[in-house]
Amino acid sequence: MAAALRCVRSGVIYRVFPLSCSQQRSLSTGRGLLPRPRPLRFLLVTGGGYLGYQHYRRRNQEEDGAPPPLATPTQVALYRSFPTRLLSRAWGRLNGVELPTWLRRPVYSLYIWTFGVNMQEAAVEDLHHYRNLGEFFRRRLKPAVRPLCASSCLVSPADGRILHFGQVKNSEVEQVKGVTYSLENFLGPQKRQGNDSSSFRDLLLASPDNDLFHVVVYLAPGDYHCFHSPTDWRVELRRHFPGSLMSVNPGVARWVKELFCLNERVALTGQWQHGFFSLTAVGATNVGSIRVYFDQELQTNAPHYSKGSFHDRSYIAAGDQLLKAAGEGGVALQRGEAVGEFNLGSTIVLLFEAPKDFSFNLQPGQRIRVGEGLGSL
Repeated sequence: MAAALRCVRSGVIYRVFPLSCSQQRSLSTGRGLLPRPRPLRFLLVTGGGYLGYQHYRRRNQEEDGAPPPLATPTQVALYRSFPTRLLSRAWGRLNGVELPTWLRRPVYSLYIWTFGVNMQEAAVEDLHHYRNLGEFFRRRLKPAVRPLCASSCLVSPADGRILHFGQVKNSEVEQVKGVTYSLENFLGPQKRQGNDSSSFRDLLLASPDNDLFHVVVYLAPGDYHCFHSPTDWRVELRRHFPGSLMSVNPGVARWVKELFCLNERVALTGQWQHGFFSLTAVGATNVGSIRVYFDQELQTNAPHYSKGSFHDRSYIAAGDQLLKAAGEGGVALQRGEAVGEFNLGSTIVLLFEAPKDFSFNLQPGQRIRVGEGLGSL
């Protein structure tokens, strides 16, 4: 450091330290006088405060009996600017950090108490067995605790809560009561042929005597995080939609229209005994990781993606058209078979073709578990 200059004024000795070249440039340009902005911190603070305010407003409106208004495009854009994808990747890395043995029981016990996890159903009940949070979230269950309903042709693919179910009308699907999203935006373009007057819904149907149905299952953080095949069917195509990772809890689903079309998701489409069938795993905040066991190429929550893009992988080779025509192409899944898993908890959307006399055996908001019946013919 340069030597200080001594200055005597009015009997007082001052020490003056000469400025460096960079400090002199800062003073001349005005830079360096204020702290550098931190975009991530700014987004976390402003975005978190805004979401908290909106949640408070919606709660007050619900208590008054008035339906909460839908988010405006500006509000949705602000929400999507919140770095949920970055936070989800950071959460994923944190989940992979191995915990010391002495710390596992208190950490997992706190999680169990907070979200009401039933560890008596776990294949391994000893908390010291799970090396990190990721292993604990994706814990397996004892085989006998999820029996398959014998009287239903369709069973629940996951543990969770029924958000909505019913027929698909006018190519619009309800994510919650009164809030819809476009079927075409959700599944993406289809290669099936039809006349110009056919709706997107009609293009999916193999028979005019059938109808298109849907059911939405929401997985909370304390639920079992694997999802299973709801019936015997064949998966012909995997379509991965990169996108946002907004929360999918019922409060946000009532607020953001087409939430399921904006979020990252993996749609598995194919055929079952009655025609078209699809299972879509929708990502959410801290659930950037969606894994499908029979597709090792799938990589979700990449750092960069093109807005509005999607990536297809066909499970039917170009030379297997005869197998497809015979109903033998694609990946065969049996009812109750494990298909994939989430990193934390999210949403499963089933869209399927069935005879018009198909009826659901459900109630909105009810709790459901893997293997329990959804409906019957």
